[in-house]
Amino acid sequence: MVVMHETLIHAVYYAPRGRIRLYRLGRELAERHLLPTDLLVGVIGAEGAGKSTLIRGIFPGLELTNDDEGINLRTAPIFDFAESGKFGPHTYHIDVRYEQAFHQLWEIAEVVTAAVEHGRRVIVEHFDLLYPHLAFNAQILLGIGEEVVVARPNVFGPSPGSIRDVVYGTLIYRKMAHSAEDIASSILSRKYGRPVPKWHSDVKHGFVIGFADEPDIDLAWLEHEIAAIIAQDLPIAPADEEHIRIGDDIIPCTGVRTHVKFTGQIESFRLLPALRYNPITREHLLVGIVGDATKEAGFDRILSMVR
Repeated sequence: MVVMHETLIHAVYYAPRGRIRLYRLGRELAERHLLPTDLLVGVIGAEGAGKSTLIRGIFPGLELTNDDEGINLRTAPIFDFAESGKFGPHTYHIDVRYEQAFHQLWEIAEVVTAAVEHGRRVIVEHFDLLYPHLAFNAQILLGIGEEVVVARPNVFGPSPGSIRDVVYGTLIYRKMAHSAEDIASSILSRKYGRPVPKWHSDVKHGFVIGFADEPDIDLAWLEHEIAAIIAQDLPIAPADEEHIRIGDDIIPCTGVRTHVKFTGQIESFRLLPALRYNPITREHLLVGIVGDATKEAGFDRILSMVR
């Protein structure tokens, strides 16, 4: 028998903003990295990172067992099949943190192990919580924070804990950037009549707003106005599925859960002092940056861990 050895160490992608872009990234990850023989898929990320949305993109039509609104108050279907020793569906989903309301971790580990032994695929959210109770690692690990990290672990790692440390530590940059972008978009809409963008671009620790024509924007004034709203420490919360509320203002938003709770939590905000021009897309780009540029995070931290 010929044994194929996986050569992937890890792949890193921007964790894009908005459900549609996360769905598309999920589809791309499935095409590039998922194998039919992958029976245990570990997903790692903090609340609001977009784990469930990413899973829906990778596995369209899969019924998820967790419910962020607290309505679905029942245990995962995988336990019903485990009791009889029969596994009907090929693919199951389980959220370990949610499932702890019904079962002990060792019980969850037992049913996941049984499903895998019966040739069923199990997608495990918060896999880092379950891993110490299993005798084996996932065949593929997906971590989502500011970036999406894909890894195929072997006996030398990476461990779910190392993926968790990276993605949990970087999510705050994504939340700060999304919140700062919505503040900027709101001001641009009111002051310059620029529509709030429905699509978003990515940059490390920040956001990009593109314009088809070169806008006449006073960047120093705009930065000052954004900083003033940040300084007010206004609350940020979902208004509905398509809007967020910043103070008394309601703003269209494609990712209502991926925000800081108060504008004052946006750290070290600044705009690049000039627009950047992309000759390929012919866009004029407004770039905002958040966070301390001297701190290692995301892919930088991964590199430092392997050096």
